Amino acid sequence: MTNAGVAMGQVEKQRRKPWPAELNALIGLIAIMLIFEIVGWSLVGQSFLLNKLRLSIMITQVAVVGILAVGVTQVIISGGIDLSGGSIIGASAMIAMSFAQIGTYPRAIFAAQGLVDLPIIVPILVGLLVALMCGLINGALIAYVKLPPFIATLGMMVSARGVALWFTKGQPISFPTNAFMSIGDGLTPVWIFIGIAVLFSLILKYTLYGKHTYAIGSNQAAARMSGINVERHLMLVYVIASLLAGLAGIVLIARSQTAQPVFGTMNELDAIAMTVIGGVSLSGGRGSILGTALGMLIFGVIFSGFIFLSVDAYYQNMVKGAIIVGAVALDQWRQKRQARDA
Repeated sequence: MTNAGVAMGQVEKQRRKPWPAELNALIGLIAIMLIFEIVGWSLVGQSFLLNKLRLSIMITQVAVVGILAVGVTQVIISGGIDLSGGSIIGASAMIAMSFAQIGTYPRAIFAAQGLVDLPIIVPILVGLLVALMCGLINGALIAYVKLPPFIATLGMMVSARGVALWFTKGQPISFPTNAFMSIGDGLTPVWIFIGIAVLFSLILKYTLYGKHTYAIGSNQAAARMSGINVERHLMLVYVIASLLAGLAGIVLIARSQTAQPVFGTMNELDAIAMTVIGGVSLSGGRGSILGTALGMLIFGVIFSGFIFLSVDAYYQNMVKGAIIVGAVALDQWRQKRQARDA
């Protein structure tokens, strides 16, 4: 009877196995879209889902933060946090744009040095180099100096934003070349996000990099005992996250055709919220790029829906804050439920 009872208990646990977090995010996305569709017909007399232009603008707007969120996902899976992504976007954007200006603009930043009308690869590499330096500093402080990720990346958040403001004393930089602007044309930012998301989804699932990332996030001490060079791997994770933030900044300024020192402000919190909504655990060791992509779409649908319904921007920020808190609370609830069912 005892053996039968144990067997029945195991069967019951299998039955209570929770759905994948990605499936929960997908169901939530569909429900939110249907709500806006119903409310749209009731209050506005229009369809929310059948407007291709609105959906195109929505996905393009969130694609830039989505690129950042792919890097943040890997950081959180490894058991860390990155608050510097938005500021790295700002610093990379300002410096990259200064190398992307046309020669006919008399006030180009580096006109006197002849650094205008440069090939498209030059501003891209410059922006990524700025991001790389930020990532190396983050990684070194966290992996080798042993600063908590929150403190290290908070310091970088402030410093990188200071660089963005200092570079031109708070003035915007505009007039990029046509070749550089092509990065932001049409749905190109979306295709860049999809390419990045698919690439890192495969890397996390099928490579040692991915296995080590999950192992470190699940139990850093056990990962070290199994032979993983934890410090070197964490350095790599934060460098990749910063490089993706730099790429997001490049795509953003190409789409906007200007660079502002405030670009990227609060994007790091948006990216964290997207990952948690998509099922990435803040305790580390669990999550996927697919879940983050679904979280990104949920964010995009909510704020596109608010614009569709002419909801004031102040209320949108309030809702954004509630989403961030709710996402963290949901993650905590998931962890407690999984611990109870284990």
